[in-house]
Amino acid sequence: MYPGPGPLTANGELLGLLALHLVLTGLPGVAASLWAGRMGVRQVPVLLAIALAASGAVAILSFWAYYADPAVGETWVYFVLFGSIALTVRSLWGGRLDPALLRQLATPAALWGLGSAFVLFLGFLHGGTEEPLMTAATRFGPGPLPRDNAIPLFYADWFFAHGHAGVPPVFPGEWLSSDRPPLQIGYVLSQRRLAWDGSGLHYQVLGVVLQQLWIVGLWALLLAARLGRMVRALVMLAALASPLAILNGFFVWPKMLPAAMLLAAAALVLTPLWPELRRKLWAAGLIAALLAFAMLGHGSSLFAIVPLALLATVRGVPSWRWLAVALLVGFALTASWSAYQKYHDPPGNRLNKWMLAGVVEIDGRGTSEAIADSYGSAGVGGTLHNKVENFVTMAGGGPALTLARNAVEDFGSNEAANGLRAVRSILFLYLLPSLALLLIAPAVMLARRRDRARDPVEWRFALTCFAVVAVGALFWGLVLFGIEPARTVIHVGSFALPILGIAGCVVGLRAVAPRAACLLVAASALLGLAVYVASLEPRPGSAFSPLAGLLAAVGLAGFCAVAFRKHTPCD
Repeated sequence: MYPGPGPLTANGELLGLLALHLVLTGLPGVAASLWAGRMGVRQVPVLLAIALAASGAVAILSFWAYYADPAVGETWVYFVLFGSIALTVRSLWGGRLDPALLRQLATPAALWGLGSAFVLFLGFLHGGTEEPLMTAATRFGPGPLPRDNAIPLFYADWFFAHGHAGVPPVFPGEWLSSDRPPLQIGYVLSQRRLAWDGSGLHYQVLGVVLQQLWIVGLWALLLAARLGRMVRALVMLAALASPLAILNGFFVWPKMLPAAMLLAAAALVLTPLWPELRRKLWAAGLIAALLAFAMLGHGSSLFAIVPLALLATVRGVPSWRWLAVALLVGFALTASWSAYQKYHDPPGNRLNKWMLAGVVEIDGRGTSEAIADSYGSAGVGGTLHNKVENFVTMAGGGPALTLARNAVEDFGSNEAANGLRAVRSILFLYLLPSLALLLIAPAVMLARRRDRARDPVEWRFALTCFAVVAVGALFWGLVLFGIEPARTVIHVGSFALPILGIAGCVVGLRAVAPRAACLLVAASALLGLAVYVASLEPRPGSAFSPLAGLLAAVGLAGFCAVAFRKHTPCD
């Protein structure tokens, strides 16, 4: 068996690929945000939202360009590359952009790069670059994860070669191309011609970079909420070192990517920016685009969109013209994909039937028919039982308690590997338990709620985050059918909800007990590292790489240094 490259070569290659894909992914967003800044936009959260929306637009247009014809796709890719460079240079030329604004924009870019480095090198801590997708499927999970991380690559390769000629092949597991939204496929196609290989390593690095875009979205939200430097840094550290970000940032199924779009949208509708933005028609288009790209990343984004829309309405209803623009933009961005599902590779409803009707087996029924049949079979009593089980699952009851007991027994009998698997299962599957030590925060907030006047801005933001999570969880629990294959484990929901849960816990505790917040975030980060440093399913021939460990540590240390340093005049 080929032993693979040595540690120095492998990690050097990873560094080069990381830098390359950060640049290629970031260029369109950087160009768009700088141009908006040159045109007079000065609010950093809005500029970051524009960057993410521009990035998503390039990805979706790349998908449709390749679908039209591979030659059109390649032309589009080079147009985007050189156009982004030209627009960036034009925006910076002449010194019309405030250097302070550029420094503020550089901060989330640096956090994104350093956070990507941390996840990437922690993922390859024990080697495995020769089989990157298999390594990602076994590195952080309680056991081997499904092949969902390879679906965007599989279909990107097809469209890259064939365009719209013929129906794409079925992915193993009987997944059609129409069963999964195309956002990550579009990102892959936007770089497939420029930098690629046959092993999947380029794709894995690109996937890690894409999943860490949540960093940009969360930073935009924290800035827009007008939180202080220290609390922003604590939230960012707690989120980066969380089980959610580590596992789902390296296993590159496209679920953290739509969370980035949702967090950027939250920055515009849940913060003091909303009263101004709900009166601007261009903001309607921007918010609608972010929500549409989230849906084009993963359909479970709906479980975060609903609470965002409800809270935005409570905070101030936009005009009919504003709503009309938003609906028009959302329809324009998503209608073509709906048409593809219906006409090119029908039916494209497997996930809908699975989650909404509990129908795992493939059959010829439509979604509505399957839902009606399933609820009719369950009856009132069965339906109520299923919904209760959904909420029990979120809370960590039932199977999660069994796993917790198993973990205690395994650690007590020196079966550390089995105990660690049980812990990873809990953190991977169940919403509230995934917050781990951070669950202490709401209890302290409740006990010390009289101290909320210490920082009312932080207190209100924490309650807003909890409100989004609560409304989203309620909607999620009621909509999912509720039998075991279609129950509310984390990875069938929106990852924006647990990220907002992390933010609410950290900010709320900081509002009433600042020192305790620092200690809790440090302990939570250390726990996350302790759970995921070991490799429970090492690949054949793999070995621990001290250099990868050093680079992961440098990435985390650099992330902390940037997050905690003084960034803006208001700090």
